[in-house]
Amino acid sequence: MSVNQLSDSELLVQFRQPASRERAYTSLIRKYQEKLYWHIRRMVVEHEDANDVLQNVLIRVWNGLENFREDSQLYTWLYRIATNECLTYLEQQKKKAVVSLNDVETGLSNKIKADKHFDANRLEWKLQLAIQQLPEKQKIVFSLRYYDEMPYEEMSRVLDTSEGALKASYHHAVKKIEDYMLNH
Repeated sequence: MSVNQLSDSELLVQFRQPASRERAYTSLIRKYQEKLYWHIRRMVVEHEDANDVLQNVLIRVWNGLENFREDSQLYTWLYRIATNECLTYLEQQKKKAVVSLNDVETGLSNKIKADKHFDANRLEWKLQLAIQQLPEKQKIVFSLRYYDEMPYEEMSRVLDTSEGALKASYHHAVKKIEDYMLNH
């Protein structure tokens, strides 16, 4: 069996052994890096920012993996770290700019519009702009459900929120996105 086909628990066993620690970590990162990158990118918008946040996530994973208790799936734990790092990053951006959250959201929308491939008439670009209008919590819930197709049960473990609250958040997010799409 190649290293890439090992289960998360097998990789964790290897990670806890000094001789195979780095190889197991590398395999684990290869397995989840792209999903984590896109989860982060949808939150922070720009590639460079997403890469910076991802690097912070990878450092936290390396430092915390040995103590991972396997109370939840590894994937849930990784998404929780990535989500928290995104929120920390966005909070730092607000503090640096000394502006309101609305200004930060407008800034994210402007970053989308500045992309050389931006076309306001294309549905996927309109969707990205609509998502940027959502409050942070709804943005995260929408992203995890719509793009990552994460079940509510799993999402409740990532975000430490009840499934009912998450369903309501997703419903409100979808409604706001629909309204935005119809009126812009």
